[in-house]
Amino acid sequence: MHFPNHSDCEKYQQFLSTVQASPVGGRRSVVGGLMKTKPKVLGLLVWTLIAGTEYFRVPAFGWVMFVAVFYWVLTVFFLIIYLTMTYTRIPQVPWTTVGLWFNGSAFALYLSAAIVDASSVSPERDSHNFNSWAASSFFAFLVTICYAGNTYFSFIAWRSRTIQ
Repeated sequence: MHFPNHSDCEKYQQFLSTVQASPVGGRRSVVGGLMKTKPKVLGLLVWTLIAGTEYFRVPAFGWVMFVAVFYWVLTVFFLIIYLTMTYTRIPQVPWTTVGLWFNGSAFALYLSAAIVDASSVSPERDSHNFNSWAASSFFAFLVTICYAGNTYFSFIAWRSRTIQ
């Protein structure tokens, strides 16, 4: 059995700092890094909490599921593009603009989905559905905050790129 030593921890921290410096967002900071990793985990929580219930009985949850799954898949797609460094092989794509549009649209649609999610939660006899829907609503607002932060960092990167 291999136990992590100090060298392994340093390598992991170095990897995390590399991943956090996304070409789509452009900021190397702890806050920026957290804003980039949190939507993946929290977005997964949003749609799995809803998918584990009888969400089809409330039509509004269809919109929440669409937004959550769509942006989760796109976020994972952009992560794969970043990890494989595909963005360096496609310099024609204005990645800062793509990042700004992606994060801005994710913020706007997740905000609407979070509001729909919160307004659709109502107590019922099955407390499992209520608890899952309430938790998904909470996490949807957290994802919205993360995408708002990403939009800010993307705007700063886009603005500094267009000024040059």
